[in-house]
Amino acid sequence: MKPAPFDYVRAESVQHAVETLAAAGGDGKVIAGGQSLMPMMNFRLVKPSVLVDINRIPGLDRIEQRGNRLALGALVRHRMTAEHPLIAHHVPVLHHAMKHVAHLTVRNRGTFCGSVCHADPAAEMPMMTLLLNGTIRVSSPRGTREVAAEEFFLSSLVTCLEPDDVVTEIEIDTLPADAGWGFEEFARRHGDYALAAVAVTMTRTDGVVSNPRIALMGVGEMPMRMSGLEALIDGRELSGGLIEELVSALRDEITPNSDLNGSAEYRRHLAGALMRRAVADAWSRAETGAES
Repeated sequence: MKPAPFDYVRAESVQHAVETLAAAGGDGKVIAGGQSLMPMMNFRLVKPSVLVDINRIPGLDRIEQRGNRLALGALVRHRMTAEHPLIAHHVPVLHHAMKHVAHLTVRNRGTFCGSVCHADPAAEMPMMTLLLNGTIRVSSPRGTREVAAEEFFLSSLVTCLEPDDVVTEIEIDTLPADAGWGFEEFARRHGDYALAAVAVTMTRTDGVVSNPRIALMGVGEMPMRMSGLEALIDGRELSGGLIEELVSALRDEITPNSDLNGSAEYRRHLAGALMRRAVADAWSRAETGAES
């Protein structure tokens, strides 16, 4: 299929992009990588009157360290996220997660920020943004604002963005040097959307779990930060018994949907199995060093 007719504007600045979207009266779309947008346009699931191309805007293709945070600009491709030394050194859980993202063509064109804005509940970037206390920086005719990740995602493929908003960058936490991490994902084929995935980070303090973070995807309408599960293990030694308690609590808390790829019960079981591995890996790495 082919998309409905549309106008094309190559934005020269963020302000130019914002003004063009505002002039479209809610009927414009930003394009950076287009790996999700263009298929939706081809199937006429979306019919924007104008596409605003931000690829020529300077300064949006950088990954920068800002204290204990990293900023990823709106034009940072998946390939750059996967290969950048700042990501590998300071956020190894994200570096590892990027190995599961899509296929070569998509990684070369798709962007980190674009995936977050698309908000697919089975994509890695929204979950990692939630796990790492992400902040989404947005420009609009009303000025610039910052949105915390936990307030950004509203439902499957739905965010709090307004039609004239332009996301310029996303900031995420780096991990302490002594942090442990675990990431487990299951998909039918490598690069496909996940049926379930679990990401965990933690440190050890006096032999007990400290500062745990747990996030899931693929088992709900949007990525989930599991604060109740974090509280369950915080301040406790991570024994085999506690891991099983955690797995049981996880399965009680989630309510996956059934679809052609698997039943709700299958996804619930799968999430528990992935949690068991991810939290054990994080605990082990917190003892031996995060890069082990």
